[in-house]
Amino acid sequence: MNQPPNPPVQPQAALPGCWWHPNRPTGLSCARCGRPACPDCLREAPVGFQCTDCVHSGTQQQRQQHRQYQNSGLGQRTIAGARLSKSFVVTSTLLAINVVFFLVTVLQTKSIWDNGNAPLEQLGWLQPYATLGGGEWWRIFTSGFVHFGLIHIAANMFSLWMIGRGLEQIFGKVRFLAVYFVSMLGASTAVLLFDNPGQASGGASGALFGLMGCYAVIVVKLKLNPAGLLVTLAINAYITFSIPRISILAHVGGLVTGALVAVAILYAPERDKARWQAIGVGIIVVALLGLVIYRGAQLPSADCRFTDQVINGIRQYNCFIA
Repeated sequence: MNQPPNPPVQPQAALPGCWWHPNRPTGLSCARCGRPACPDCLREAPVGFQCTDCVHSGTQQQRQQHRQYQNSGLGQRTIAGARLSKSFVVTSTLLAINVVFFLVTVLQTKSIWDNGNAPLEQLGWLQPYATLGGGEWWRIFTSGFVHFGLIHIAANMFSLWMIGRGLEQIFGKVRFLAVYFVSMLGASTAVLLFDNPGQASGGASGALFGLMGCYAVIVVKLKLNPAGLLVTLAINAYITFSIPRISILAHVGGLVTGALVAVAILYAPERDKARWQAIGVGIIVVALLGLVIYRGAQLPSADCRFTDQVINGIRQYNCFIA
């Protein structure tokens, strides 16, 4: 069968118009929504080209997911598992509390140099007979906020400001508070266990040495240059052993405890990190409290109260062994 000499030409299908410019026929389409689009309405994407609407909605979705990610606590983390922060709220608050305690004792004694007999000092310092025999357990922590004279508090607050800011950024607020107060507990435990039961002590240096022990663990973990740490420890060791009436036991107890808390936090498994950190710190706290209770069972009961004895116009707080 022969073909006709001029076969009919099939009409070409019309191209669809652009979704945003219907008068512009186009053979292109969005790789995401599939709508036809002219070249002016398409933007290059990781895969193919997308229309301007899809690019805009995708950007909004990414921002929303990023905010949800940050709000859920899964943002950028430090080696301790804390969220990055540039604030020093905890360090500033601790410093302010110490200063307020000191100013109250200055007002009570009307002396910036000889405030050791202030009623707040006598009720706050750490003394084994009063703490354990008299049942005044609050002294374990209040002793970390009382200071004897301007030089004492000035030196400790300078150290707190210099060391605390960096550690607060690394550990975050909650973990930094844990390091500080558990170190304070460790310093008080060492004093209660081994010091003269009638000797009184106070100051933030026990907790500060805990921060130094924490800093030492960071240096080891990150393999940093230890020169700065060694100089700091050498200076504080010289002050500890050369100046009379400084509690060596509190410094050693705080240093060791701070290092142990830092190990529990920094070397916790990555999976369920916060839970393992809490368990590790909790074990240290329970062990310290166990030692304190053990020591308390060894000391006799004491009757502690303000008596008629007066020094520089201030009644004295004394303990009487039952």
